[in-house]
Amino acid sequence: MPLFDHLAELRRRVTIVVVSVICAALVVYMATPTLIQIMMEPIYEVLPNGAEDLTVLSALGGFTIRFKIALFFGAIMCTPVILWQVLGFFLPALNEKERRWVVPTIAAMVALFYLGMIFCYFVIQRTAFGWLIEQSSEFARVLLNAEDYLSIELLLEVGFGIAFQLPLIIFYLSILHVVPYRTFRGQWRYVYVGLLALCAVVTPDASPITMLLMYAVMLALYEVSLAVARRVIVLRDGKQALYWSREEYAEHELDKEAA
Repeated sequence: MPLFDHLAELRRRVTIVVVSVICAALVVYMATPTLIQIMMEPIYEVLPNGAEDLTVLSALGGFTIRFKIALFFGAIMCTPVILWQVLGFFLPALNEKERRWVVPTIAAMVALFYLGMIFCYFVIQRTAFGWLIEQSSEFARVLLNAEDYLSIELLLEVGFGIAFQLPLIIFYLSILHVVPYRTFRGQWRYVYVGLLALCAVVTPDASPITMLLMYAVMLALYEVSLAVARRVIVLRDGKQALYWSREEYAEHELDKEAA
């Protein structure tokens, strides 16, 4: 296809995604009070007076909160549509071998993102907000700004959803030998420090508790992903492949195709 035809196709698919998310958000908007109650459920126990003192500080505050929640859940509802449009745009450009990797990869990305959100909801939210509220309650009355609390919850959910993509990144870097497996294993100290710095930057509430919890999770995910990658590399090419560079892997693939 010519360039402008590609751009027209991209515009058509982006329009479908945007319209779908907006329509879903308009439908979800009516159910936002229930969704907000579900979102607040993990932290009710750590709030000074439960949910009774939740406050909206401006005339537009209630609408802003509901629209933000509706847009968030609308995007989640439209995940199948979004993925279908992304695949529809890119798959024609890929060969058969590449297509076999695309669908499982996207499915793994979605599953890991949802797993990260679920983990954050059940494990992180209560601990993080409990620590944050405790820092203020010792010297001041905590004003429970609904917009502030819900915004932090959404950021935490998205942050942990993104953090749970780490295994997929490490897995592909390893099995494709972009970063050799021996490098990941040999430079583990630098990786651990780098992950700590990353967690310090990306945690939305800037609390050490959330940072350390995310750091512990990312370390566990890193080690699990390396273990899986090692298993795949050994089964596919043997133990010697654990020490290959990108160039050596490329030569091996050429030899296989030639054979």
